[in-house]
Amino acid sequence: MLKLAVIGKDVSKSDSPKMHTFIANSTGREISYDAISIPEDKFDEWIDGVISRYDGFNVTIPYKLAVMPKLKTICDDAVLFGAVNTVKSADLVGYNTDGEGFMLMLKTNGIQVDGRRVLLLGAGGAGRAVAQKLVHGGAYVSVFDRNAEAAASLKQDCPAITVLSEVLPADYDMAINATGVGMHKTEGMSPVGEDVLSRVGVAVDLIYVPSKSAFLSIAESLGKPVVNGRAMLFYQAYYAQCIFFGVQPDEEEAQKLFSAYLNTLYS
Repeated sequence: MLKLAVIGKDVSKSDSPKMHTFIANSTGREISYDAISIPEDKFDEWIDGVISRYDGFNVTIPYKLAVMPKLKTICDDAVLFGAVNTVKSADLVGYNTDGEGFMLMLKTNGIQVDGRRVLLLGAGGAGRAVAQKLVHGGAYVSVFDRNAEAAASLKQDCPAITVLSEVLPADYDMAINATGVGMHKTEGMSPVGEDVLSRVGVAVDLIYVPSKSAFLSIAESLGKPVVNGRAMLFYQAYYAQCIFFGVQPDEEEAQKLFSAYLNTLYS
């Protein structure tokens, strides 16, 4: 049995334990999976204990960068994004499965990337992963972040993007909310309004609680297809578990597992 966990500032409501347990049970693997909330002033003090007690762990806000100095090796997308969301403790190796999870979510919803014009709202951790994957997939990506420094930093790492100083209505094939506006204390708010969303092809929100954010509700009221971020979270968990167990991921298996998981939520 592998002993696994997710760490973050507050993971008390995280779906990761439920998702990982479901994936393990459905694929004949044995795990335990804990949710560990770590206060920011305790991270350096606690992280060594997590590494020593767990075979592997997932990392969420705000520790995807903070965990990196503790690791010996950073692999694949974690290098590209400059952030880690999955750690194998024995080898002290860091990975990032966010981008793969995002791209599989688009693929399973029949959303094309190559040659498409994309409006990306948010240049933080999730936004950075999404931007890099979209550019790599051949999309033309325009990014807006209220924090101009975050957008400038992303531009430095991903020169192909266009940084916007403001969001004006324009024709985009896809608009993506990677800001977090619409969840927790900002529930009911949207980073953009009808004027912008009326001219996009499809709206994608990385938020999955609530299942239909204000951003998606506005887009849907305008007749636009909408996608929330639950599939991305599930798929990045699936890819992470493949890393923990050293098995090759299978997109078809991932899709079947997600469909079965949704049935458990709504049955």
